[in-house]
Amino acid sequence: MRVRAVTPERLLEEIAGRVLDLPRQAWVRVAVDGAEAAAPAVLADALVEPLKLGGRAVLRASASGFLRPASLRFEHGRTDPDAFYQDWLDVKGITRELLEPLSPGGSGRVLPSLWDAATDRASRASYVDVPEGGVVVLDGPLLLGQGLPLDLVVHLWLSEAALARRTPPERQWTLGAFARYDNEVDPGLLADLVVRADDPRHPAVVERD
Repeated sequence: MRVRAVTPERLLEEIAGRVLDLPRQAWVRVAVDGAEAAAPAVLADALVEPLKLGGRAVLRASASGFLRPASLRFEHGRTDPDAFYQDWLDVKGITRELLEPLSPGGSGRVLPSLWDAATDRASRASYVDVPEGGVVVLDGPLLLGQGLPLDLVVHLWLSEAALARRTPPERQWTLGAFARYDNEVDPGLLADLVVRADDPRHPAVVERD
């Protein structure tokens, strides 16, 4: 395994290039996986423009729009790391409404979000028709190991120290979930591209032998 330093701009070019190299007649489901401290949403947002410039229609979505109702998420309390790890994401909902319709032979008709966690109600989002060859860019934590049908996954890796340092005090309780994720899922092996993100100004791409 080798680690190659890149600029944030070059990283963006590399990820966009991978997506644009995929067959243009097929939908592409891209996920940027990482703890909030690694800012996966920032990278996912930045991918939109280069993909559009490359001729792809893009739909931006977030796992935060597919959380389960509070009664289920907080069944064991609001700061339970095991619940955060295995009970917060509505895996069936995000698969059914966002990802499965973009499988080969799918309808292309997707729901960008299903649940509004702030109001704890259905998001009331409208269905969107993603044209053939379009790309969904999804961000969120703990996305691997759940059987989500994804075509390209970028995992933003943080060292234990960096994760603890960059996680705000009110979210420190989630650290146990990320330790369990690393031990049980090993996202560095499952992801298509692993980026070391301890210093967001100086990312590094992990190159497997």
